[in-house]
Amino acid sequence: MRTKVTKAIFPVAGLGTRFLPATKSVPKEIMTLVDRPLIQYAIDEARAAGIKEFIFVTSRGKSALEDYFDHSHQLESELRKKGKTELLEALKETNMDSGEIAYVRQHKALGLGHAVWCARRLIHNEPFAVILPDDVIAAEKPCLQQMIEAYAETGGSMVAAMEVPPEKASAYGVLDVKEDMGSVVSVNNMVEKPAPGEAPSNLAVIGRYILSPNVLKTLNKKETGTGGEIQLTDAIAKEIEGDGVYGFRFRGQRFDCGSKAGFLQATVSFGLSRDDLKDELMAYLQEVIAVDKAAQ
Repeated sequence: MRTKVTKAIFPVAGLGTRFLPATKSVPKEIMTLVDRPLIQYAIDEARAAGIKEFIFVTSRGKSALEDYFDHSHQLESELRKKGKTELLEALKETNMDSGEIAYVRQHKALGLGHAVWCARRLIHNEPFAVILPDDVIAAEKPCLQQMIEAYAETGGSMVAAMEVPPEKASAYGVLDVKEDMGSVVSVNNMVEKPAPGEAPSNLAVIGRYILSPNVLKTLNKKETGTGGEIQLTDAIAKEIEGDGVYGFRFRGQRFDCGSKAGFLQATVSFGLSRDDLKDELMAYLQEVIAVDKAAQ
């Protein structure tokens, strides 16, 4: 029987420079998508997949992120007095019990692999998940839950994957596919940000991982790769000859909320999925399109 995946690492040490000046004082992960911060979507997905321990790899200036998960007794008291039970229920989703959440610091920005390595002492010798909050995935069944169900059959290490246009493959880690089994593919190799025209496929790695603890042993060597950084992709690739690496074609729509365009697209999509917002938002979008067509 495979060891259950109950721990997840959230690398959130980045400066969020693409969203300056907003991120001068507000961590990017706290920026709101409709009415929930990006990090809440990641936490909800992890909980749905059975994650019990949440490990945040942070950096200086992320105190607002840590405060977000604390109980706000004064706010809860005020809402209770005013009988605002729906808002109280919404707040419960943001609270983390003592011991559920841990924070470790990444003092230097040395790459995603280094960020994951920073959490090594909290993982010990068991499989673990990694979730990048920038990648928000809208899915009927949460992406990580889909992956954990597939992982129960494959073991090894698993990465979420989606097909991207060939001309965009150089922006991602890309899978060299050994065998395509539908939703699951076995992997020959993984290439981090291949040069244009040299990608082994158009199947790109997205920010969800289930990893063997052996990956941490490889990261312990601190070998640098593309861009002079310690790449998580390189460490995962070392597992191919061991227990194997698998790509998982998840069912859902991924939004790159690390970019302004992706963040706006996600805001519109999530807004339209809300019964309390969709009619007013759709009417506005139709009006904007009509005005734009008239101007042409």
